[in-house]
Amino acid sequence: MSRWFQKEIRLNERKRGCHLVHSEITGQLPELKNFKIGMANFFLKHTSASLMINENYDSDVQKDMEMGLNKIVPETFPYIHTAEGPDDMPGHLKSGIVGVSLNVPITNGKLNLGTWQGIYLCEHRNSGGSRRLVVTLQGQEK
Repeated sequence: MSRWFQKEIRLNERKRGCHLVHSEITGQLPELKNFKIGMANFFLKHTSASLMINENYDSDVQKDMEMGLNKIVPETFPYIHTAEGPDDMPGHLKSGIVGVSLNVPITNGKLNLGTWQGIYLCEHRNSGGSRRLVVTLQGQEK
């Protein structure tokens, strides 16, 4: 039988950078284990942070990702939108480039990612606060 499930979860506040949040997300989704096969959609309800799937083993990847994004989208560009601080408009650009939504297959009650893959929250503000994530699960129940 096909089933839909949706809930909003909150991710802890983090400093600026790319952070592996895979366990924090799955820890708030006990409902995942009820699905035999399906899809999970993760939607971040913010415009100055983003979601990505990347390496979950070497934390240097997270540091390099932040350095790379800062090189691509510098704070020193002459932005017009500056009312919320120098990190705001670059945060919007990074969010637009990286994206705020992920789709991940579900297999036997777990997210079906590669061995070295995990979900990252990329916090593009110096102090962005906690972040809200809408999770939608759809698929066949066990």
